[in-house]
Amino acid sequence: MTLSARNACWNAGGEAIVRDVSLDVRSGEFLGIIGPNGSGKTSLMMMLSGIRKPKAGEIFMGDRPIRSLDRRALSKSVALVEQQAETGERITARQAVELGRTPYLGAFTPWSSADDAIVDAALANVDMTHLAGRLWHTLSGGERQRLHIGRALAQQPEILLLDEPTNHLDIAHQIGLLDLVRRQRLTVVAALHDLNHAAMFCDRIAVMKGGRLVALGTPREVLTAECIRDVFGVEVEVEHGGGGDCFIRYRATTMGRGSSWMTDETPKAIRAGVS
Repeated sequence: MTLSARNACWNAGGEAIVRDVSLDVRSGEFLGIIGPNGSGKTSLMMMLSGIRKPKAGEIFMGDRPIRSLDRRALSKSVALVEQQAETGERITARQAVELGRTPYLGAFTPWSSADDAIVDAALANVDMTHLAGRLWHTLSGGERQRLHIGRALAQQPEILLLDEPTNHLDIAHQIGLLDLVRRQRLTVVAALHDLNHAAMFCDRIAVMKGGRLVALGTPREVLTAECIRDVFGVEVEVEHGGGGDCFIRYRATTMGRGSSWMTDETPKAIRAGVS
């Protein structure tokens, strides 16, 4: 299943957050979205998921505008894992993953043993079977994040959207979950902070800066020292392997008042919060 943005724009508080972005996510590929804080990654993800309607432009799933799909149909095709998603309900880890089956349930389609099997598999995939009976509020941030991804897998989508999915996870679970996602044979879009994770797991990478899409291509094409310097304001060395892979080695830099990472395109709300 393909996912496309056509001249997508999003504004907030009178500021342009996403500016005229067009891209095509190919069926079955793992597309990474990278960029500094405030570059519009999360807002673009919310539009791709159908949660936010673009202020201008259009989002398509296949050849259909995503706004033409009802919520249940959309939820069967697209699953989103947000940066932060909490609940005040007293639910167990298993019940959190069971929420992924909601689009498939109704008066004539009650919970079945097949749903149990799907939830069991999702819990196992994110290494949370042993904590299935624990209450949500007793779990760590990393454990909750793994359950969010388990819930998305239980949803059995064709398209999986991940907004900084490795937040709160230790290194082993960061690598393990990205590898798990890559092996699901889904169309995946993930906003990532770690450039080496993007290089390891993504087929292509979209680079955001100031709300605009400034580069799109394979990791080797996009993750150049010049692009990283321009977008992130840091100096790096990029090492290339024989199989087309690459590794980013950072040089120590000093960030302070007047650093190059913040530009005139950085939203005012972001600039105002930086001392």
